[in-house]
Amino acid sequence: MRDFIKAFALEYRTIFKNGGIMIVLVFAPLFYSLLYSSGYAKEVLYNVPIAVIDHSHTASSREVIVRLNASPYIYTAFQYGDILEAQKALMERKIYGIVYIPKEFEERINSCNQAVVSLYCDAGYFLMYRQIVQGATGAIFSLNNSLAPQLPVIYQSHTLFNPYLGYGTFIMPAVLIVILQQTAMVAICMAGGVWRKERLYDRFSSSIVVTAAKVMVYCSICAVIASYILGIHYHIFGYPMCGSTADICGVIIPFILSTTLFAITLSTLFSRAEQPLMYLLWTSIPILLLSGASLPPQAFPQWMYILGKIFPSSSAVEAFIRVQTMGGTLDNVTSQTTTLWILSLIYGITATFAIKRRMPGRTTKSRTSNLLP
Repeated sequence: MRDFIKAFALEYRTIFKNGGIMIVLVFAPLFYSLLYSSGYAKEVLYNVPIAVIDHSHTASSREVIVRLNASPYIYTAFQYGDILEAQKALMERKIYGIVYIPKEFEERINSCNQAVVSLYCDAGYFLMYRQIVQGATGAIFSLNNSLAPQLPVIYQSHTLFNPYLGYGTFIMPAVLIVILQQTAMVAICMAGGVWRKERLYDRFSSSIVVTAAKVMVYCSICAVIASYILGIHYHIFGYPMCGSTADICGVIIPFILSTTLFAITLSTLFSRAEQPLMYLLWTSIPILLLSGASLPPQAFPQWMYILGKIFPSSSAVEAFIRVQTMGGTLDNVTSQTTTLWILSLIYGITATFAIKRRMPGRTTKSRTSNLLP
């Protein structure tokens, strides 16, 4: 118990004494969560500029243009008489879509034949492409419904879990989990570099005690940060909060524990506090991709999906979205939480043995064996 309290106090002193560790562990997750959430706060793009080529010049074609401008997602910035002019504007990114109305448009409508309106979109910007398609097709469908006979079927559409189809609501839950993991990993590894440089491991004889003290320190700090980001921060930016507090804790507790133990294992590899910044910062984007948040797991090779499971964030992102965004319970994420607890056990063992290798007994034994003939 005396060694546990000593290691506990020493770890806290290492954190608060080193400004770099404090910034990464405490201020970085708060700053990045605010930065990304503010960047995606608008959620949905409005008034994407498009061009219209009207070769019909009839009341029906003018009605199409009116309905296009009535959509909140797009507006007619230019009207061209030639497709080449519109293509040039598209290449210069003055517009991001072209609506082409053929000459025989109204004639085909009046003769009860199928009329065609062509839509060309710039797919280089996914969000703009989606807004143009959604706005243009909505305008055409509304015109078609006004011309077609009414059917005795009432069609209603309700979007689940992301009512406004906002990009921030879609991506931020995953980003926040990855931010919590990456900042904790870098900070813990920086503290591990301080421990090796100042030979703090030499003051203890039990790796289990040191591991337990470190876990207690970082879990307590990460729990406070996670409570703010996934609670107050979530509420401020209006992200869906459909899960119960108990179910959220059932996901976050094994996530924080496995992340801490994983980072403690890695922390023994660094001999200076500056090294983790160079070696670990680049891993954030690959880890976000492997979590399956921005790209479905079915879209990349199976071995990459399995590889991603070694990172706690992969299982935590999936479980957190199902519980917090979709309103599920722990029964719905049993597979993910089980994986997190298994990772906690595995990384608990690796962390203990990794610290044991830095203990004075191990070092002395190695030096003595080197002296033998």
